Amino acid sequence: MLKPSLDWLLIFVPASIAIRFWPGEHAVPLFICSLLAIIPLAGRIGQATEALAADLGQGIGALLNASFGNAAELIIALFALSKNLTDIVKASLTGSIIGNVLLVLGISMFAGGLRYPVQRFNTTAVRSSTTSLMLAAIALLIPTVFHHTAALHSPGWSAETEQNLSLAIAVVLCLSYVATLVFSLRTHRELFTGGHPEEPRPRTKAAGRRRGRSQVRSAAALLAATAFIALMSEFMVSTVEAARTQFGFTELFTGVIIVAIVGNAAEHSTAVLMAMKNKLDLSLGIAIGSSLQIALFVTPVLVFASYFFGQPMNLEFTIPEIVAVLVSVVIVAQISGDGESNWLEGLLLLSLYAILGILFFYLPAQG
Repeated sequence: MLKPSLDWLLIFVPASIAIRFWPGEHAVPLFICSLLAIIPLAGRIGQATEALAADLGQGIGALLNASFGNAAELIIALFALSKNLTDIVKASLTGSIIGNVLLVLGISMFAGGLRYPVQRFNTTAVRSSTTSLMLAAIALLIPTVFHHTAALHSPGWSAETEQNLSLAIAVVLCLSYVATLVFSLRTHRELFTGGHPEEPRPRTKAAGRRRGRSQVRSAAALLAATAFIALMSEFMVSTVEAARTQFGFTELFTGVIIVAIVGNAAEHSTAVLMAMKNKLDLSLGIAIGSSLQIALFVTPVLVFASYFFGQPMNLEFTIPEIVAVLVSVVIVAQISGDGESNWLEGLLLLSLYAILGILFFYLPAQG
């Protein structure tokens, strides 16, 4: 019970509920408590998904991980969209991509490199993931380029045209995401499983009953954690403006750094633990795969969902965000090209993340 664990932070779930219904205004304490409460709940979603994956097999398990791996970020973003906090939503998307490929992967390579002088991984699988991520980064760049050329120099430009452009790109991103699922789950799944076939499943009635009970428990835990994350996200989003003003943070810094780190906290811990066990392939799959899901799946879903809230979201990002995403993807592709890693490469990724964090901290608010 005294072993350090993310579950210790579950105390902030009842604390957040108590603060929310305590008489008076307590925006900043509620914001902090709800942020901390989301971290262990996101971890519970990850554990439940892994348990279901182990019971249902590799193919369905990978699809579950793809669907629920970024549940916390998606739920937070949906609540933020409902409050018309579009700038924070878009900043959290770029922050998640940057945080996964620089912060998560950097800590994983650094921690694993301290234990093992050289760690090796499957370059073919990583190369396909980084190539898909580069496509997504370019797709996010196009609306910004369009805005800074057409909007400033063309009299025929309109906001509706820019919105239609973003919607069309979101459709292409969704189709690309489906293609990556087919590639990783069906046509080339051996690249992502180390070439090992799935183990045969037990066929006895007793084993079947145990698996059934395990699946029910995991599904119940998944639903409960998702429900509490939705509640904590509502608390956090309702107080984010007051807390941001109190701390003096810009919307860009809040979304890119703070919200993104909280949403990815559970993935951070899992990736680092896998790297320390010399399973860098899994760490890379978690870090790069999560960024890929954000770019190809979560982003288009939020664009589509924004129409239901009556505030259509486009894919125009700020120049610093686009530069940060492109630089992050390029450096990860460069580092992972040789199939080996060490602690210095991890430290370099963390250094770049720190530099980008300093940039967003000092960057003035947009007019």
